[in-house]
Amino acid sequence: MADRNKVQGEGDREADRNYRERTKKFVESGRVDEAAERAREQDPDEGRRAEEAGRKRAKEMDPEVRRDYDKPTK
Repeated sequence: MADRNKVQGEGDREADRNYRERTKKFVESGRVDEAAERAREQDPDEGRRAEEAGRKRAKEMDPEVRRDYDKPTK
């Protein structure tokens, strides 16, 4: 029963603190670019596929994406 009291759900402050500390440590290590390059090499088309999947779920195209700023708006 003691373990049950440890579970905090989505607002788990301890898990959040641990994640932030590990992320900060990783960023400060200077290995971010190296890790990004390794990830890119694994599947170069993943980003494109993720973007397409996100657009399929969108209700409509964001008008700001291809807005003509020289044309006056209503």
